[in-house]
Amino acid sequence: MRPPASRLERVEAWGMSSASAAYVYRPTSIEGILEALKEAEECSIHAAFKGGGNSYGDAFQCAEGVVIDLSRMTRILSWDPATGVLECEPGVTIRAAWQHTLPDGWWPPVVSGTSFTTLGGALSANIHGKSSFHAGPIGEHVLEFDLLTVTRELLRCSPTENSDVFFAAIGGFGLLGAIVRIAIQMHKVHSGLLEVEAFRTRNWQSTFQVFENYEKMADYLVGWVDCFAGGRSAGRSLIHSARYLKPGEDAHPEESLRVSAQALPDTVMGWVARSRMHKLMRPFVRPLGMRLVNAMKYAMSRREHGTRVRQPLAKFNFLLDSAPNWKLAYQPGSLIQHQSFIPKNEAMTVFEKIISLSQGRGLVPFLGVLKRHRPDRFLLSHAVDGYSLALDYRKTRSNAEDLAALIRVLDDVVLESGGRFYLAKDSTLTPGSASRIWPQETVEKFVELKRRLDPSGLLQTEQSKRVFGDFARLSWDERPQVESP
Repeated sequence: MRPPASRLERVEAWGMSSASAAYVYRPTSIEGILEALKEAEECSIHAAFKGGGNSYGDAFQCAEGVVIDLSRMTRILSWDPATGVLECEPGVTIRAAWQHTLPDGWWPPVVSGTSFTTLGGALSANIHGKSSFHAGPIGEHVLEFDLLTVTRELLRCSPTENSDVFFAAIGGFGLLGAIVRIAIQMHKVHSGLLEVEAFRTRNWQSTFQVFENYEKMADYLVGWVDCFAGGRSAGRSLIHSARYLKPGEDAHPEESLRVSAQALPDTVMGWVARSRMHKLMRPFVRPLGMRLVNAMKYAMSRREHGTRVRQPLAKFNFLLDSAPNWKLAYQPGSLIQHQSFIPKNEAMTVFEKIISLSQGRGLVPFLGVLKRHRPDRFLLSHAVDGYSLALDYRKTRSNAEDLAALIRVLDDVVLESGGRFYLAKDSTLTPGSASRIWPQETVEKFVELKRRLDPSGLLQTEQSKRVFGDFARLSWDERPQVESP
């Protein structure tokens, strides 16, 4: 028995590196979610939840199973401009959230590089941003949420109520159930602008020095790293530090807080449509072209060094939205991102080794992004007291095997240093990785919660099978049945 063939669709990783066929359901209510889960139960196939589909790898893929896409659950349930508390359904995007709250002087406390991430997906991945060194991941700003389990329970979860589920489901990638209602504390802002300062660095040492100097005074810190540079120039970067404006610093906050003031122009330099940028980028997204692009960017950063400018919040935070469909520039081919989180005392050495290994094998990352992080309380946390380096690799038919071999070496380097990985970006970790990333007691605690909330192991993804193994410990005949709504 199978679900209706009309529901069969190709579900592709955001980075285009993998795809699988699945039966896709797009509910608009809790009842609709339960119907989809019931279908999976009756057909004895697995199920997975999907948000905006922005995970680079297979975190929302469920080959030949049921994929429950929650992106149509888009209601904002309540908004309090006095307290900054937003309550909404999981399909509300970061973009929809800030557009609703910014005119009242509130901004999301943590945002990803794209505004099209859904809040349900953001919690499931426990996203971080350029502010993670002091704001932590988004989960730290969640007041409570409702979790719908496959056994039809609707659990109210907060740091004090069902706290074990709260700290496991955030960052749990939908493996414990569906987050169907979210209450989040927004961040108060007094302007729609940020003051942004730029720093051009010569090598790894000066790059890390800037981060250390500014992490206590900045609200955002992010560094672009030229991964093609070697020798004495290895680690050369352009770093941006940004801070929120204080009351009175913006002479006309009523203007900068308007949604229209945050909009990106439709064209680049007044003549190239942003929607066509990926076509112009495509000839350069090759090793030689990207070497040139990186060199030119670093050369041009000389003018930017030491300058201070004011930028709209959206322009600074959502760089990935400035060129829609930019990932298509990687075709023919796909995009693999390797993002490692390394303790601060080891970070410089490890990142230098990672880049050197990549250069030595002729597989240089086209883009490198450096961020600072701090630890958090979430069970499957990716964060450490240290730094992360996100590296974009182009995967092609000709380099696929060599790239896979390189990534395996890089993973070992990261794990041997006590590092971790961000599963929203992962598409390469191998079976058994979980026991190397987190302590044994952490993995056992998650498995215990999984058995309690999903005793049949119904919820599984292609990624969860890679990282954790098969959660379905019981036979199908022993599985509890989901009742009809």
